[in-house]
Amino acid sequence: MKNFTVPTRDEVAPANQTIFDNLNKALGFVPNLYATIAYSDNGLTKYLAYQNAKTTLSNKEKEAVNLIVSQVNGCVYCLSAHTVIGKMNGFTVEQLLDIRREKAENPKLNALVKLAASITKKRGNADEVLVDDFYVQGYTNENLVDLILQVSDKTAMNYLHNLTQIPVDFPLAPSLEAELVASSN
Repeated sequence: MKNFTVPTRDEVAPANQTIFDNLNKALGFVPNLYATIAYSDNGLTKYLAYQNAKTTLSNKEKEAVNLIVSQVNGCVYCLSAHTVIGKMNGFTVEQLLDIRREKAENPKLNALVKLAASITKKRGNADEVLVDDFYVQGYTNENLVDLILQVSDKTAMNYLHNLTQIPVDFPLAPSLEAELVASSN
């Protein structure tokens, strides 16, 4: 397999250079995974438009989905990034770990997390009981479509990192195994 390196601003198309500049202004850096998307002249623009599109899911719900999908897909980059973003959206460390264990404290959020995990594990063929619970908790058909779109967004990024293995430029998310050992001592 080819070794992927993270492209610099000078190595990407002019349109991507502008996006790099905007990300630097907004975030203070260009996340390595976004930079890697910039290998495609059109990929970064396309992805950011998709990622930033309006949705019925709240920011907390989106982060819960991002975390559980990344956990199922084993993507350390996205787990690390969304642990940071999850904290910025009001989750505690323990709540973030619980989401990754498929056991959110809030029943509505738990239904969302369990369904997102099932959709991811079963490639869209989710357990019917989880779909039913999703609706019982007050979600709608519109929410279901937005959930599937969120799963697809995060799955694409998980696959990109899992294939390229570019360096993680966020504090590493704790492994669930390490947390289980630490809590049992």
